[in-house]
Amino acid sequence: MSDTGEQTAQETAEQKRKRRLAARRGAERVMWRPPFLYTVRERLAWLTEAAEGAYDLDEQSDIYGGGIVETLEERVAALLGKEAAAFFPSGTMAQQVALRCWAGRTGDPTVALHPLSHPEVHERHAFSQVSGLRPVHVTTEPRLPTADEVRDFEEPFGALMLELPLRDAGFVLPSWEELEAVTEAARARDAVVHFDGARLWECTTHFGRTLEEIAGLADSVYVSFYKSVQGFGGAAIAGPRTLVDEAKTWRHRYGGQLFQQFPTALSALIGLDRDLPRLPECVAHARVVAAALREGFAEAGVPWARVHPEEPHTHQFQLWLPYEPEVLMEAGMRQAEETKTALFSQWWDRSGPGLAFTEVTVAAPGLEWTARDVKAAVADFVRRLPGEVSK
Repeated sequence: MSDTGEQTAQETAEQKRKRRLAARRGAERVMWRPPFLYTVRERLAWLTEAAEGAYDLDEQSDIYGGGIVETLEERVAALLGKEAAAFFPSGTMAQQVALRCWAGRTGDPTVALHPLSHPEVHERHAFSQVSGLRPVHVTTEPRLPTADEVRDFEEPFGALMLELPLRDAGFVLPSWEELEAVTEAARARDAVVHFDGARLWECTTHFGRTLEEIAGLADSVYVSFYKSVQGFGGAAIAGPRTLVDEAKTWRHRYGGQLFQQFPTALSALIGLDRDLPRLPECVAHARVVAAALREGFAEAGVPWARVHPEEPHTHQFQLWLPYEPEVLMEAGMRQAEETKTALFSQWWDRSGPGLAFTEVTVAAPGLEWTARDVKAAVADFVRRLPGEVSK
């Protein structure tokens, strides 16, 4: 292709990207509105409006992790029932530091985890490339490992990392009894247990336990402040005070000791106040939405559609349809443009020839959708799809 042809194709792709963004921003009815769709002005206005009551705004601002950052750390430690917590600018950094600290204590840099876990799939092998850790995979099944798999694994490991929920397998969780058995099996091997709890906040409904009870099964826990509680970013690790004190030293070494972080910390405190209490309701309603999607696609004549898990474990789940991603994204874009309703807020990813999936998030805006609303939106969405399903 000539330079001119390549430039035209790139411009066309960019124009389509902007059109999709405009359609998503312009939608008046959504299940979830990702924070990144807002403008800088809108996000600043949100922070100013929501800040009152979340923190004493007349207090001196933070510097190198003091002030409001310490307040956030204390809040997280209390929520998770841990001695202390440390704030980090990213979860990638937080988990590397936590597991590096544990490796020093156990004398074993081997971390047992799932191959679909976030560090393996989305962090460019940061554990091995940056932190001197050696990941090993306890199971390749699309679920968390079982107690038998942990107990019978053929080589030693110093830490077992469990992602709760396992996002790339469909936001799946084990039962409470299975989770207890897995952590006991790890400790029987003299390994510590670390929870990748980026989305731990919404696990209480499935387990029927408090955050403190869930975190109590682990030696350390990582949580995110933007995935479910709508903060600007940031993360924390919580655990024994000695571990957290060492983690703060490594935080400095890794470049995470930032001069000021009050906007991110403040947004996290707001999220813990506003969004965290609503998550159980969102999880319960996600089950209503999932059932309506499944029934809606069947009623609309789509020959095959799958909601996974059939009953969502959290307020997020996967939807699979027998079309190419580009076809589904075009239909969603047209629906949003023409009706101001965006049934799906995420991109569609290809899983095979003529097969794609997306992640569905039922957040506060989704609570307004009835099952009938969902089915009506599905029927409208399907009308915008090609008449013949890809085989």
